[in-house]
Amino acid sequence: MRIAQVAPLWERVPPPAYGGIELVVSLLTDELVRRGHEVTLFATGDSLTLAKLESVHARAVRLDPLVKEYQIYEMLQLTQVYERAHEFDVIHSHMGCAALPYANFTKTPTVHTLHGVFTSDNEKMFSHAHKQPFVSISDAQREARLKLNCVATVYNGIDVDSYKFYAEPSDPPYLAFLGRLSPEKGPHIAIEIAKRTGWRLKMAGKVDIVDQEFYETELKPHIDGDQIEYLGEANHVQKNTLMGNAYATLFPITWREPFGLVMVESMASGTPVIGMNLGSAPEVIAHGKSGFLCESIDDCIAALDQVPDLDRSACRQQVIDKFSVQQMTDGYETVYRQLMGERFKQNGRLLSLSTLSDRRN
Repeated sequence: MRIAQVAPLWERVPPPAYGGIELVVSLLTDELVRRGHEVTLFATGDSLTLAKLESVHARAVRLDPLVKEYQIYEMLQLTQVYERAHEFDVIHSHMGCAALPYANFTKTPTVHTLHGVFTSDNEKMFSHAHKQPFVSISDAQREARLKLNCVATVYNGIDVDSYKFYAEPSDPPYLAFLGRLSPEKGPHIAIEIAKRTGWRLKMAGKVDIVDQEFYETELKPHIDGDQIEYLGEANHVQKNTLMGNAYATLFPITWREPFGLVMVESMASGTPVIGMNLGSAPEVIAHGKSGFLCESIDDCIAALDQVPDLDRSACRQQVIDKFSVQQMTDGYETVYRQLMGERFKQNGRLLSLSTLSDRRN
């Protein structure tokens, strides 16, 4: 298949540190290339990929102080993609709402992965384009009231082999938190759990501009470098080490997380996850096997005593069975074939012959 992968320009593919969408796009794109597909990745110019790379900007937009209007670069990229739509059998957009208007102006099918959440603003665009094919990254992410054409749920996957397995936590033990330091991710709750129990807590993640005040007022006063440590942003190896050595990883979200990649990364490292029972958490954490689903802070605290009952190798095995890059790519290949089959039914033999002609040229 000739596949276009379209990534946001905010971050490089793959991201040097934090960036869930960009990591997923990187893993999927490279695995598709390894499987023999002809893949073009539309992303930042500094991206690293096995696919053919096309870009309208040299580096991650968030790192470029000269960029004042990010949306302009989104439009430039999507214009580039859809001017060349005839070159592809399928276009896979990870751009959210931005690609929806463009997809209506070409016969090449576009599938949109829903990486984010629905808001009162973007719901208007999703509702307008509800007949286009969407992939949810968890069943919990779906909103029946929007009547979107969700053709499949495909869980995000990781390269399990790139994560070292830790059979035992380090001594002295500690709890880990990884993620954006924003209210919805619950770092303030992780700090409260640590304070109330006396556990050491090591935190890593980036602070976005919109979360700077939250960090300064709600988190920074508690970071003492002793019981509560903030390690800054973490790259892949640092994340693996941080979570792998931990007694447990805290995932105390306050929102309906569409898919928490941190949970999967922690379990691949061998470390159980204690998370709030919201969003995708019940689909990722096997309660009592790879972690615990909690309804309150008190539940999270009580779960700490049960962590030694869990088998760390079972945590990793769950990721191998359900959240590997191979499983993810299998799911998307099925979706691509489904869309191409539907297009063939609509256009018949003429499409088949034109596709064959394109491939010969």
